[in-house]
Amino acid sequence: MNFPQLVLASHNAGKLKELQAMLGDSVQLRSIGEFSSVEPEETGLSFVENAILKARNAARISGLPALADDSGLAVDFLGGAPGIYSARYADGQGDAANNAKLLDALKDVPEDQRGAQFVCVLALVRHADDPLPILCEGLWHGRILTAASGEHGFGYDPLFWVPERDCSSAELSPAEKNQLSHRARAMAILRQRLALQTVDLK
Repeated sequence: MNFPQLVLASHNAGKLKELQAMLGDSVQLRSIGEFSSVEPEETGLSFVENAILKARNAARISGLPALADDSGLAVDFLGGAPGIYSARYADGQGDAANNAKLLDALKDVPEDQRGAQFVCVLALVRHADDPLPILCEGLWHGRILTAASGEHGFGYDPLFWVPERDCSSAELSPAEKNQLSHRARAMAILRQRLALQTVDLK
């Protein structure tokens, strides 16, 4: 399948940059922000539903094939919360407020019960009414630290301990994160499905 251009159903510049790096040069990723400033209402109850909903909306607005990423943090102790509400966990007050709320929710929870995973579902639709969206899921297992650490990344990265590297996600270089993350895992599956060449992210 050949998609020289895809519209990314996100206004998040960090996400656009990460996904473009993972896709490589064969596909140009454009932001939905070029076409509309209105965010669709995410009415689904799962990452899959919301990813499909966002991809269809972006394809409808842009007239181009669209890629949507619905991702978030699922904390075991909190029954999978914040989950699909990760970005809006602290009522839309941003990353710092979300992180503070999560630390508060896990106050006094012992280390062995702080397991969590970042989840990423990618949905690609060829057009708005595509009956067969391509779906790819990536999971990144780790645990929630008791204090923020690191300067890189965005979202919950400073609180997410990465067992493979014994540091937080925000302490990884962008290139390292782009090899290990939930988004990288989902994107590796998508590249296989699209038969794209493997991208060297080193």
